[in-house]
Amino acid sequence: MSTLSVRLPESLHKHLKEMADKEGVSMNQFITLAVSEKVSTLLTIDYLKERARRGDLEIFEGLLEKVPDKEPEEFDKI
Repeated sequence: MSTLSVRLPESLHKHLKEMADKEGVSMNQFITLAVSEKVSTLLTIDYLKERARRGDLEIFEGLLEKVPDKEPEEFDKI
């Protein structure tokens, strides 16, 4: 486990404390969760961009042409 010292504006620190209290967790745990969510989001974006880069629009459109043009089953409607 690593230790990180972070300087925050007073207003942000106040909001952080309020939000952590509201969630019933420590400020440290709240920050850890927030950073985890951000890192996960950025890694997911990178992953999806890489997958999109390897994609082939012609192949995709060819596959879509094979899908029958009909109404979805009743259980599959929104």
